[in-house]
Amino acid sequence: MLAVQAVSHDLVQGWIAYTSDRVGAFDIWLYRPQDSLNFQLTRGLGAEFSVPYWSPDSRRIAFIGIGKVVHLLDTVTLAVARIDQIEPYTLLDWSTDSRYLTYVKNSRIVIYDTFLHSSSAIPAPGASDAQWFPSGLELLFAAPDSTGSTQLFRIRADGTGRRQITQNTGGPLHDVRISPDGTSALYTSPGASISIISTVDLATGTVYTLEGGPLAKNYFPAWSPDSRSIAYSATAYREPNYYSIIQIDSRTGQNRRTLAFSDCFATPVSWSPDGVKVSYLSGCTGAESASQLWIADLREQMPVNVLSGGRITAIQWSPRVRRLPENIFTSFVYRVSFPYPATWRRVSEERYEGAEGFFQVSAIAAGDQIADVCHSEAFHPLMPYGSSPRIVMTKMLNREACFIYPSADQPVEMNKQAALIVKYPRPVQIGEMFYNYFVLWADVYHIRQVGGRLSFI
Repeated sequence: MLAVQAVSHDLVQGWIAYTSDRVGAFDIWLYRPQDSLNFQLTRGLGAEFSVPYWSPDSRRIAFIGIGKVVHLLDTVTLAVARIDQIEPYTLLDWSTDSRYLTYVKNSRIVIYDTFLHSSSAIPAPGASDAQWFPSGLELLFAAPDSTGSTQLFRIRADGTGRRQITQNTGGPLHDVRISPDGTSALYTSPGASISIISTVDLATGTVYTLEGGPLAKNYFPAWSPDSRSIAYSATAYREPNYYSIIQIDSRTGQNRRTLAFSDCFATPVSWSPDGVKVSYLSGCTGAESASQLWIADLREQMPVNVLSGGRITAIQWSPRVRRLPENIFTSFVYRVSFPYPATWRRVSEERYEGAEGFFQVSAIAAGDQIADVCHSEAFHPLMPYGSSPRIVMTKMLNREACFIYPSADQPVEMNKQAALIVKYPRPVQIGEMFYNYFVLWADVYHIRQVGGRLSFI
């Protein structure tokens, strides 16, 4: 009960998840900065190479643990799901709605649905560092081009529309990380002995190179929550030891600042949810692994050692969770229920609207093949979704379903309408008719957020 109570999320300071062997074996631990609460989250599941990756809603942590198994850990219920086996240090990345986890395995980009515990894969020879764009519709990844040079690519989640972003000729790209706002990406190159941090504007392909530290050994770059700055560990040398400088710089490399120093050769860094603090590791004292967790405040620049003991190999601060007020829409006519933004107002029995979006519900009476139903809706003669809408088949509540996303030439008056069609568990009678499909229309920015929490009543 203590552990469950302990993970009541503070939405400002958050939690720091870290990997440590402070009681013998490596496991995932949590540290809460506001009151120094520290406790062990897993038992016998972690490994020295485990890196915790928070879901955007700060509810779950994904990590590669013992046996190279990918674990999904619910920090509230402490339930654990084991979903796959992959290589250590493979990047795990959550979709913005905290539903899908993506990673690279065997030259394929795997998309794992953590609600339905099913997966799909996109062939991508030589790919690495696959991650989601904030829209949840596309992925970013690194892979070799036809000449063997590593480039950044973007691709739709259904495997179509692959496009090359960079024209890199300078060697391999490592540690690729998309910015939280989805407009830029950073990477290091060309290797470990020399590691230079660069950023690329994903719209134009323009590349900026950060000056970095004195030895050109710059590691563990991390975006700030507002996508404006990058924190990283820069290795330096003072006879007789190496140490690292904790630095931050702007995304274009024009505002370098030193925050703190660590006695480790290099250290992972992580931003606080509000973007005003950076956590890092120290306490190596000649050993390979750190033993101390430190926090530096950008406003005060007075680093504080907040935790000591055991070996610590990885850290990640939980993200900021913007919990907007919600209301629950319930319709006993359409037999559905789901949450929606509390600022939206009822226009009719079936439609609600707000300044930033809308939803509307309906039902369809059609045949048993949902693919045909989705195609008929997407390619209606009036072209409500444009001339080339995209259909994504899925499952919702263990029922056949599809999302329909509009193309760029969708009529303006449709207000970026997208759709979710789900087959009812059993036909629903409305008036004199029986309907076997539920339809949710919503703007493209809310269709997954609202539809993803649908339930039948």
